Amino acid sequence: MYAEDELLPISALQHLVFCPRQCALIHIEQLWSENVFTAEGRGLHEKVHESEAESRPGVRIVRGLRLRSLALGLVGQADVVEFHRLSGVEEQRQIAAVVPEGLPRNDMADGAGAAVPGLPGRWRVFPVEYKRGKPKLDVCDEVQLCAQALCLEEMLGTSIANGALFYGRPRRRQEVEFTETLRQQTRETAGKLHELLRSGQTPKAAYAKKCESCSLLERCLPKITGIKKNIRHYLSQAGTDE
Repeated sequence: MYAEDELLPISALQHLVFCPRQCALIHIEQLWSENVFTAEGRGLHEKVHESEAESRPGVRIVRGLRLRSLALGLVGQADVVEFHRLSGVEEQRQIAAVVPEGLPRNDMADGAGAAVPGLPGRWRVFPVEYKRGKPKLDVCDEVQLCAQALCLEEMLGTSIANGALFYGRPRRRQEVEFTETLRQQTRETAGKLHELLRSGQTPKAAYAKKCESCSLLERCLPKITGIKKNIRHYLSQAGTDE
């Protein structure tokens, strides 16, 4: 378990999966540069967080909910968390899924939906993360969303099966299942994040196509700093050309 002063931003997981060097530049060297992509993304998150909570029949939608996990050492804020009221039938189905055979119902785990303060009954929890662009080739967004779900599970004493990523292009949700593989990858990434920040060492640059969309491109200079040059080899080759 981590102490309160050891908690790291959930968003840093997305940075780490995308690029360990980018993560270190932001969270160790405290470097940040705005470009059109980050500006649009920041504006989108601010707009979502400023919206008020709302209720619909059987659904409670909360925005900007603070998250924390002492087990993973993470802290952050969810864009949107939807709470869907479980019917009596759904409650019984979830109870059957989480309660071992022969265990008294009153000793059941809280996995059969979550109890929400001020609201009657039990609720299925569904986190939604907003992204300005389009789905990425890696799983950095999925890991960030899964970390939010793990925080919510710890905070509410429930289990969360899935959530969603809402992309500005093509302006629709992409549902994400929190498989054991994704959960394990998220836990491992959280551990690597703590190791990286404790080390205080920024990884060397390694240029890739995705670097062109990074707001830190001009500070990282991967095409220059990422090229390993052997001076002796260069001089020896130069000598043979004479």
